[in-house]
Amino acid sequence: MKRQRGHKARLCLTPAQTLAAEDQGHAARAMWNLVHDWWTMLPKERRSLAAADEAIRQGRRDLPWLGVLPAQAAQAVLKTYFQAWKNCWDGRAQAPNFKGRFRSRMAIDIPQGRDLQIVRLNRRWGRMWAPKIGHVLFRWTKDLPVGKRADKGNRVTGARLVKEADGWYVVFRVQSEVPEPAQHTGPTVGIDRGITKPLALSDGSFRDHGPWLTKGEAERLRRLEKTKDRKRRARKPGEKNSRRLTRTYDQIAQLRATAKRRAIDWQHKTTTNIAETFSRIGVEDLAINNMVKSARGTVEAPGTRVRRKAGLNRAIAGEAWGRTVTMLEYKTADRGGIVVKVPAPNTSRRCSACGFITAGSRETQARFVCKNPACGFEANADTNAGRNIDHAAGQAVSGRGDLGDTRSAKRQPPSKPHAA
Repeated sequence: MKRQRGHKARLCLTPAQTLAAEDQGHAARAMWNLVHDWWTMLPKERRSLAAADEAIRQGRRDLPWLGVLPAQAAQAVLKTYFQAWKNCWDGRAQAPNFKGRFRSRMAIDIPQGRDLQIVRLNRRWGRMWAPKIGHVLFRWTKDLPVGKRADKGNRVTGARLVKEADGWYVVFRVQSEVPEPAQHTGPTVGIDRGITKPLALSDGSFRDHGPWLTKGEAERLRRLEKTKDRKRRARKPGEKNSRRLTRTYDQIAQLRATAKRRAIDWQHKTTTNIAETFSRIGVEDLAINNMVKSARGTVEAPGTRVRRKAGLNRAIAGEAWGRTVTMLEYKTADRGGIVVKVPAPNTSRRCSACGFITAGSRETQARFVCKNPACGFEANADTNAGRNIDHAAGQAVSGRGDLGDTRSAKRQPPSKPHAA
């Protein structure tokens, strides 16, 4: 079967290449905004992909500063914008909107893989071609299907240049042909996602991590945040940011990018280990966007405990629960397993031994004691939730007929809640 994956590598640009890439990034953002204005102002009956393509060509002729963006990259902006509307119409995303200069990430598409001209120079470095930028170096951290190793089924189909807080990166789109994965025969597991315990497994184990920043880095971030607030108070309303304030913003962004890279690295390693060990993985189907909504309320009905809720929202966002599930889904599928999403209500309140929900069973945030006189089951609260999720996932899979048979594991889903 064919498999599409992305591979991200750091670019090493010269100062001139950096300026050229930033010019193209600004032009791509402006192209998106122009297409958005053109699309929303036209009547619905006159909107079409062909008309938008002609408008882009005319705009490149009339506006010389748009010419710094390669023609294929401009076409990629249009295709991405049109796909954003399709995702909106299908209910998968919100409607596309204006891209602000400081709120959007610079990105430049290179849609044709044959234009990249990828060459491996040595063990650490590779070279690629970026239109109107030239040959650029990138870190070679993964073997790519290039040169004699490339064929119709295994090749790099395109790339995208993106600017992060710590510099420019390239994301290659890699297509490969792999055999169908054999059925995974490992045990099953349920995973409860939390904050104190990031991942609690139904087998009683946990997947923990420490702070993403060291004490020195966290202290430096705290000082930079104070410096930023002091400089912002000194700035007059509507006044342009000073160079020192801009530099402070950049330093804060670099530290936060460091923390994010470490978080993603931990997630990749942890989800790979889980996908290799378990055949069926149950997770809660959480509405994370609703969970992290602000508690400020309105002027007429102000919210309560707003600061506490804001801290909880930051903690949830920092764990990136959705990204964890996304990684588990494709890694488990590559290994012949399956990820099952189960309803979230009562997974933390139900006893995984007797199946009853009794008031006060969750004595503390970390301890679950069943108040049913005939049970008395005790366990870590997150472990108990993981067992309930595993049981619910087993019932969901077994109720699908053939899917339950083809994805069966060594331990079949029980017909009743877990025994203590």
